[in-house]
Order: sequence, then C-alpha cells, then structure tokens
Amino acid sequence: MNTKSAFVAIVGRPNVGKSSLLNAFVGEKVAIVTSKPQTTRTRITGVLTRGDTQLVFIDTPGIHNPKTKLSNYMVRQIKESVADVDISVLVCEPTGPVADTERDLIESFKARKMPAILAVNKIDALPRKDMMMEKIAALSALYDFSDIVPISVTQGDGLGILLDKISGFAAEGPHFFDDDAYTDQPERVIVAEIIREKLLENLMDELPHGIAVGIERMKEREDGDMMDIHAVIYCEKGSHKGMVIGKKGAMLKKIGTLARQDIERFLACRINLQCWVRVKDDWRNREGLIREFGFK
Repeated sequence: MNTKSAFVAIVGRPNVGKSSLLNAFVGEKVAIVTSKPQTTRTRITGVLTRGDTQLVFIDTPGIHNPKTKLSNYMVRQIKESVADVDISVLVCEPTGPVADTERDLIESFKARKMPAILAVNKIDALPRKDMMMEKIAALSALYDFSDIVPISVTQGDGLGILLDKISGFAAEGPHFFDDDAYTDQPERVIVAEIIREKLLENLMDELPHGIAVGIERMKEREDGDMMDIHAVIYCEKGSHKGMVIGKKGAMLKKIGTLARQDIERFLACRINLQCWVRVKDDWRNREGLIREFGFK
C-alpha cells in the first residue's frame, strides 16, 4: 500500500478553538483547553492515521504581542511551525474585525507561498449564519485560501469536511509515526499539562500564566495496582503560593482531586498524586528557568 502524509499547522489568535480542534481530530485529549487566553505554550503534535494517510497536526500558541521572554518563545514556536509544514489551518471566530496578529500570520503564508485553509469556528453561537460573511470576505481579501470551511468544534459540525480538505494535501511518502499513535508528547508532559489545566480553570486571572508544573516522580508500584506521581507547581511570587495552596490547603486539594481524575482516565490506572508549591521569582523572564521547564 502506498502511504501518504502531511504536516499541518493549526494557527490563529488565542481562544479561537485551536487546541479543541486538535483534540477533536485525533480523538484524544493531547492539548489542554481552558477559557483563558494563551493556554498553549509550546508546539503540541497530534497524529491521525486514516487508512493510507497520516496527518500530523501541530497545535501552536495563540499569536499575540509578546511581553515576556516566555511569550517571545511562544511566538517563535508559531513562526517555526508555519515554516515546517505542508499546509496551515487558520482558525478564526465568525465575527469581529481582522486582528493585526491574523494579518501577520497571513503575511507569513504569503512569504512562503503556503497553502492555507480558513476554518471559521464557533458558528453554533451565531443567531444567523450570514453574520459570518463579513469576516470571511475580509480575510479572503487578504489571502487566496485553498478552502473556507465553517465549523463548530463543540458541536462537531463541519469537522469531517475540514478533515477531507486537509487530507487532499497529503503527499506520497512514509508515515512518520506508528499508525496507532495520537501524539508525540511524553506521558510526563501530558500529566503536567493536565495539572496546569486545573490551575488555569480554578485560579484568578492574574495567576495562571505565572505558573509552571514539573513532574519529579512518576513510577508504577511493584504490584502494578497504582502509580505514584509527584508534581511541583512553580509560582512567580511568594504571594501567589498562598493563593495556590488556599485556606487550609483547600485550593491545592481541589486542584489535586480534579487533576487525579483526568490523569487516571488518561493513564487507565489508579493514581496517588502529590503536589507541592514552590516559588521561582519572575521565571518567565529568566532564560535558564524557561529552559528548565522544558521550553527549549
């Protein structure tokens, strides 16, 4: 059987549904999803193999104006991702003006003569479907998209059509991952991201982006009945540590319980999760700590 493959970058502004789209495509939760902007910090690869065709999706951080060294790293990830793929999918919301950051992405498509598909997400939130035509017209005037596909990731609308359009760009060549693989992310990374997701969902707005999670221990017990996981939650300020722990440890306990439930589903085994909180002052602007936390 002749095999085909394509590398696909999923790009767009923060909170337009890029990570949700990746998870929907591969059928597993490989990227965390929250209502907070800039949830995704690095490139996350999802893999979908359908018959002879393998699609390798790269979920990228939302394009934004960087304000820290970590933000600069995130923006570099977007630019490098677009440079390395066969096609890009620009995900946008169905209404509102075209953002400067979206214009920047389109300029990068032009510079590389990159095939791109426009995926207009969240159409389920529109009272009338014709309300998205103005946004489509504005973006189409800036670039000759290969296809324009209205979708709703939450409802599953249009995803099959979008997937078929993307598959049309697969070229004859080897599969780069096992056919049953759905991500290149190590289990430790996904576990740390699950914990960070719960922190993002439950802490006040000023805290989440100053938080990182590291896994110090992840070991299955000899009887095979349980896995011990030791995680460290890093904060930028001493005052944030108390907020993460909460009154009498209530917040940290809540985070641990929610994360453990998701980790158990992901690893399909019982988990003993222990979390500690430490302070690393202003780590998002310290190159050494950024590398230490895996942003290389």
